[in-house]
Amino acid sequence: MSFVTRIGGLIALGLLAGCAQFPELEAGETPGVAEAPYPKLVPLETLLVAPAPVATIEMVGAVEGRAAGLRARAARLQGRSVGPGTGIDRRVARLRQKAAELRAQ
Repeated sequence: MSFVTRIGGLIALGLLAGCAQFPELEAGETPGVAEAPYPKLVPLETLLVAPAPVATIEMVGAVEGRAAGLRARAARLQGRSVGPGTGIDRRVARLRQKAAELRAQ
């Protein structure tokens, strides 16, 4: 492969990357984050010698509650069938039958 071909390929890749749509970063911001003050910067040594943060009972309860909810949701989703014979297959069969009837008219 010649040098010109390689450069042309790199330029083409760069142009294609420029056409990509990127997600809106501002859409995921919490309300008020734009007006919030910038956090204070502290030396790393200060953070390393500071005591480790401790979770409160409320924090533990909230996390355990969310985990239980997610486990329950996972159990419900695992019980669903998405294979052959499910509602989707019946709907596709009904649509195909309807299409065949319309073609016959």
